[in-house]
Amino acid sequence: MKFNKYIVIVVVLVIAGFVLLSSAYTVDETEQVVITQFGKVMGDPVTEPGLNFRIPFVQQVNFFPKNIQAWDGEPGQIPTLDKTYIWVDTFARWRITDPVAFFRTVTDVRSAMGRLDDIINPAVRNAVTSYELIETVRNSDREMTTLDQEELDEVKSEAIKEVVEKSEEKERRQYDIKVGRARLTKMMLTEAQPKLDKFGIELIDVKVKRVNYVEGVRRSVYNRMIAERKQMAEKIRSMGQGEARKIEGDKERDLLEIQSEAYRTAEEIKGNADAQATQIYAEAYGKAPEFYSFLKSMDVYTNSLEGSDLILSTDSEFLQYLKQSRPSSGGALK
Repeated sequence: MKFNKYIVIVVVLVIAGFVLLSSAYTVDETEQVVITQFGKVMGDPVTEPGLNFRIPFVQQVNFFPKNIQAWDGEPGQIPTLDKTYIWVDTFARWRITDPVAFFRTVTDVRSAMGRLDDIINPAVRNAVTSYELIETVRNSDREMTTLDQEELDEVKSEAIKEVVEKSEEKERRQYDIKVGRARLTKMMLTEAQPKLDKFGIELIDVKVKRVNYVEGVRRSVYNRMIAERKQMAEKIRSMGQGEARKIEGDKERDLLEIQSEAYRTAEEIKGNADAQATQIYAEAYGKAPEFYSFLKSMDVYTNSLEGSDLILSTDSEFLQYLKQSRPSSGGALK
């Protein structure tokens, strides 16, 4: 009898433990819970973390995320106000603020994503189509520069720098931002949020991830950009060639001036040297006139008598230094 009593106690304890375990559930810091009984919401949602209990087998625990969730939109083709077709890729951040309304309307996160698609995508389209392309691309009309200031400072030629600055000024004049991307995204958020209130969803932010031209427009834009850059490069290249020709001309002129000055200096030095040499010769020969006459006569003999036949009288003064003795009778020296 005692044995049967122990068995009953053990069975009761096991059943009680099983029921207790089935009725207990834990709520995480990132979760919130809605208790339902036969599909009907029972009481307030559980939003604080900790251990909680429910009626086992009758009540069901429905977990929903309490932290911020991500929504990633499908990129789509949208025309802007200036009839430019672009691909717009957006994303959003949202969270469940009313889990009971969320459960009653969309039931789960997967269904909520479909609702977000249906609401945010039209809001994005309405905002983009209401303004020109530049409003979606830029936030303000601040100045844009193609080159950094350091790169501009490295450009030596003022003419080339002027071409670059004029091109940038032309691009800047084309932009007149009245709204900008930041305000456009706020408009998307403002339009979409009221439609999400009934689902217990708070839309925290909507952002444009990427904006790009459609393929046909993209090729046209790239070709135009390439043509403009080539035109600028050709103009800069021609200016650079002109600068190179000018530098080469200046170099040739400076070279000629240096050569001319060097030639003049060399001739002056030669003239001064010849004058000094002549003066030295004159002073030296002035001290020995006979020796000077003898040397000059020897030079004349060398230059005039070699390979020549002359018939001169022995009394000729020209041959005075060749005479060794005067002949007794007049004759001729050959």
